[in-house]
Amino acid sequence: MRQLFTSGLLWSSAIGCGLMAGTYFAFSTFVMASLARLGPAAGIAAMNAINVEIATSLFMPLFLFTTLTSAALAVMAIFRWGQPGAAVMLAGGVLYVLGMFVVTMVFNVPLNDALAANPSSTEATSLWARYPDTWIVWNHVRTAASTGSFVMFVLALILTRGQK
Repeated sequence: MRQLFTSGLLWSSAIGCGLMAGTYFAFSTFVMASLARLGPAAGIAAMNAINVEIATSLFMPLFLFTTLTSAALAVMAIFRWGQPGAAVMLAGGVLYVLGMFVVTMVFNVPLNDALAANPSSTEATSLWARYPDTWIVWNHVRTAASTGSFVMFVLALILTRGQK
């Protein structure tokens, strides 16, 4: 029964990480570049609209659920240490929580909040001059962390297959 629960968490986390990696990849490779081409007023308005929409979309439950399941897997891995898949399960959980969730909270969200604070001000226009490049750097970290965690969780599923 415990292995079934662990497998369910691994599958949930792997799928969540894959979906998050795809979302972040899209932002890093073409969404932010497109917004940067719009010019400050339109780019700021579009990014602020995206940030409002993201907070009320299915993205947010997936973001939070995958963070929780990844953290749970990291803790579970410590208690399963020495068993097949424990090390990669721990690596996947830590990588996701630190590389995706913490980076989001420490870097991307404060940038978004600063942009939304007074969108038509000269400060916002000044911020926009560096915003896309700075935001993308941290988004690349989130993309890599989500992708790496996806790989670790799939590997953990392979390594734990057949365990009781």
